[in-house]
Amino acid sequence: MPRVTREEPLEEPQPTSQRDPTDAESTTAFEDYPLTRSEYIAALVHFYRGELSRADHWRARLDPTTNWAIVTTGAMLSIAFSSQEHSHVTLLLALILVTIFLGFESRRFRYFDVWRSRVRMIEENFWIPMIRRSLVSPRADWREFVAEDLDRPTFKISSVEAIGIRLRYNYVWIYFAILAAWVAKLHIHPTQADSFAEVVDRMEIGPIPGPVVLAGVLILYAGAITLAIRAGHRRIAVDEVRGLERSGTWKT
Repeated sequence: MPRVTREEPLEEPQPTSQRDPTDAESTTAFEDYPLTRSEYIAALVHFYRGELSRADHWRARLDPTTNWAIVTTGAMLSIAFSSQEHSHVTLLLALILVTIFLGFESRRFRYFDVWRSRVRMIEENFWIPMIRRSLVSPRADWREFVAEDLDRPTFKISSVEAIGIRLRYNYVWIYFAILAAWVAKLHIHPTQADSFAEVVDRMEIGPIPGPVVLAGVLILYAGAITLAIRAGHRRIAVDEVRGLERSGTWKT
């Protein structure tokens, strides 16, 4: 029978602080040490807290733009109805400014969604199994998704989807307030209109006739309502951070 020899156990590597830093062979890399279960859980907990802090930070940045839009709308309404001499163009200007604020907020929302998606991925696949004491993640590849996203950060929603989401929850009501005020301004200033045709004639802006202005406003509101209704039904986006397409889905 072949003789079985017993291998001697490997000598435990000494801490780097007790070794000669100039000795290349005695230097132990970080990857040479095995990662224990407790170390993995502790690292993931700290990572989760960091991503949650980022998500909270970007969530807090969404409120100021909405406040700017509300304050601007209120100021423009006060100016428009303070005197008959003020034109209805003031309310159209408010509409333009609110649209600009909506663009700012949708961009911030896309960045917030990057961190929020990571937080949801960890909650679904780490914390839920931990709380249920059933250590089986719903997604077997969730760690690969998070690691890849750390290496190549990606937006999870497109710009159009972000605009639609903010419209549905915030800005659509501001738009309707401006529309109601605009119609009321045209109807009562400088005198009360007797017909719809007279209201349309009052919509003119310099060389631009009233029907053209009305058509432009209707197109804008039709687009806003469409985006608000369809927002969130499809969350398919390309990686506009690096210009790469991304396969797979994130927890939403």
